[in-house]
Amino acid sequence: MNHTGSDALRGRRILVTGGSGFIGRHAVAQLSHAGAHVRVVDLKPHPDPEVETVAGDIADLDVLESAFAGGIDSVVHLAAVTSVLRSLEQPDLTFTTNVAGTHALLEAARAAGARSLVFASTNAVTGPMDAPAIVETAVLKPMTPYGATKAAAEMLMSAYTASYGLRCACLRLTNVYGPGMQAKDSIVARLMRAIRLGRTFEVYGDGRQVRDYVHVSDVIAAVRLGLDHDEWKGPIVIGSGTSLSVLEVVDAVREVSGAPFDVVHGPARPGEMPAVIVDPSKALAAGWSPEFDFESGLRGVWAEWSVADADAIAAGEPAAPVTAGGGG
Repeated sequence: MNHTGSDALRGRRILVTGGSGFIGRHAVAQLSHAGAHVRVVDLKPHPDPEVETVAGDIADLDVLESAFAGGIDSVVHLAAVTSVLRSLEQPDLTFTTNVAGTHALLEAARAAGARSLVFASTNAVTGPMDAPAIVETAVLKPMTPYGATKAAAEMLMSAYTASYGLRCACLRLTNVYGPGMQAKDSIVARLMRAIRLGRTFEVYGDGRQVRDYVHVSDVIAAVRLGLDHDEWKGPIVIGSGTSLSVLEVVDAVREVSGAPFDVVHGPARPGEMPAVIVDPSKALAAGWSPEFDFESGLRGVWAEWSVADADAIAAGEPAAPVTAGGGG
């Protein structure tokens, strides 16, 4: 098992920034199930009205004051501009949220006496691959404002870990997929949407670019370890360790769904990396082990999308709220 002991988080006061998002909803469900007292801060309301939520922007000091009111022991920091495309179009907003907002959050966490913080970072901080696989020691050469702001946040966290004793684990996530992706624009969600809405799926370029796909439940297992274990600090690559091409992902979706859909090739995206291949050895040595291979994870995703309401899919509305058992 890759989860921490069942009682490790019991009674822990945990703030989840971006807790209404895709990964955030899973984090809130699993941490609550583990007995933690979870509070969310997010621009959007959480779909479960039982979840304590502070509405607002993490760059707003009044919002942070409310978020940390009464004390917080640990933070899961997911709030961010997460779209590479949006970061290229809106670099100022991306900086304000991903860097200034993160700095304000770290200061609030320090003032509150929080002991640990787990951050959703990305392998985009390292830029184009110049080795057989991406590891934690890769030189940071981000290619987009998104990657650059995540790298800047990692640097702030390095300083807060060393200077103030706020242990920060920076999870460099690959492509995260799983149940509850209806509002996402990632490849798995786009493929599901194409099937259910009868649309043609566009492959950017030749489709031979490869990516690593990690299941959201495996990501939450890493979050739990990061909150509780002292060796989890600094950058930690979280991925399955197996990379698939876009064409292989298309084939896997055809196989799992049994559904016909048309595929066309469009122009390659500017600045897109031809390959993301990661080596998660550090995380594996620190007690993490992913439980989902891509096909088994995909079956759970298709089970949800295959019965979802087509109008809700078209509107990009999330499916039913994630439960503690959701996603395996």
